[in-house]
Amino acid sequence: MTDSPRGPTWRLLVTEPTDGATNMAIDEALSVGRRADSSPPTLRFFAWDPPTVSLGFGQPLGRDVDMNACRELGVGIVRRPTGGSAVYHDGPERELTYSVVAAAEDLGGVVGLLETYHWIGRALLSGLRSLGAPAEMVAVAGGEEPTPAFCFARTGSYEIEVGGRKLVGSAQRRRGGTFLQHGSVLLGVDEDRLRTLFPTTADPLATLTTLEVALGHRPKFDDVAAALAAGFEREHGLELRPEGLSADEAATVDRLVRDKYASDAWLMGPA
Repeated sequence: MTDSPRGPTWRLLVTEPTDGATNMAIDEALSVGRRADSSPPTLRFFAWDPPTVSLGFGQPLGRDVDMNACRELGVGIVRRPTGGSAVYHDGPERELTYSVVAAAEDLGGVVGLLETYHWIGRALLSGLRSLGAPAEMVAVAGGEEPTPAFCFARTGSYEIEVGGRKLVGSAQRRRGGTFLQHGSVLLGVDEDRLRTLFPTTADPLATLTTLEVALGHRPKFDDVAAALAAGFEREHGLELRPEGLSADEAATVDRLVRDKYASDAWLMGPA
């Protein structure tokens, strides 16, 4: 008897909760490495300390997020390299963030924004259903409405809902043949804090749901990460190998924190 062939090998990276600048620098370092073919395709799960609002790449600063409330509540704020709208990352007790860094060949030749959203969404859906969540993937979304200030105010193409309410929000950035996709999976929610941080959103709770609501209990970060990782392996035949950052990646992270993500110029956004 011979062993069955193994699927593509990816790195599984689970990092300790850290600040927004470091989290975004890690993902860009992974993306830089993948473009240079010095880093493997990577599925990453992470959390934030302190809790942090991440803005989409082109989202104006200070218009839709209450900056004074962020300061008073000890909430960090950072600008993502990916697009989309603002997300409140409320620590590992209430939220899990994922990132996928890969190239088209890592996905078996899947190319294009919507195609990669769909590829990732299928794996997320498999993992969430294994937890018992009655999750559904939204088909290609239509409409020409303006992008909302708050990510969970609207469900986009191939994002995931439960009972018609958004559970997972995602955003992507493509460079050449590689891409970085971020996503937020809501384990629970601090209702009062969401209303305070997003004053221009009429009711930030009206369109979202959480795994706590879907399951009747709030699952632990590690359990959700394990289920989602298994979803990628099951849906796409990947072999995920737990590994940390390389020395070169860690050095790139330090440089990007210092020169980019912790800087006022980056936070202010594109001119």
